[in-house]
Amino acid sequence: MKYLILVALVFVVLWLVRSARRVPPPERRADARGASPHPMVTCAQCGVHLPQHDALPGRGGVFCGEAHRAEYERAHPAS
Repeated sequence: MKYLILVALVFVVLWLVRSARRVPPPERRADARGASPHPMVTCAQCGVHLPQHDALPGRGGVFCGEAHRAEYERAHPAS
């Protein structure tokens, strides 16, 4: 009887090992994980961090939006 249980246990272990090999590894999303990170910049008016490609250049640095750029340039006139 003990050999029958031992053989059944060996078959269960082999079955688990084979089924674990069949599961494909999860695919990595190329757009989120494979892409390189964007350089981040800080808005000169409010200090919020944003990707460099979304920032608006201005006289005092880069800004998160047109309103902050205009507000900064109004408060700091060109000399």
